[in-house]
Amino acid sequence: MTEVRAEMVANVWKVVAAQGDAVADGDTLVILESMKMEIPVLAEDSGTVTRLAVAEGDVVQEGDLIAVIE
Repeated sequence: MTEVRAEMVANVWKVVAAQGDAVADGDTLVILESMKMEIPVLAEDSGTVTRLAVAEGDVVQEGDLIAVIE
C-alpha cells in the first residue's frame, strides 16, 4: 500500500484518476494549482487506486492524503 500525500499547500485543480483505476508508476493522479502553477501529483507505485481522498476544488495542506494505491 502506498499513500500519496500533498507536498505543499495547494488547490486541487483537476482529478485525473478515479477510485478503482489501475495506475503505473509515474502516472498523474491529480493536478494541483499553487501560485498560478500546475503541479502534477504522480503515482509512486503501480497498482490500483483504492481511495481517492480529494475532489476538484479542495484545498490540501502539506502532508494531506491525496490517494491510496494498493
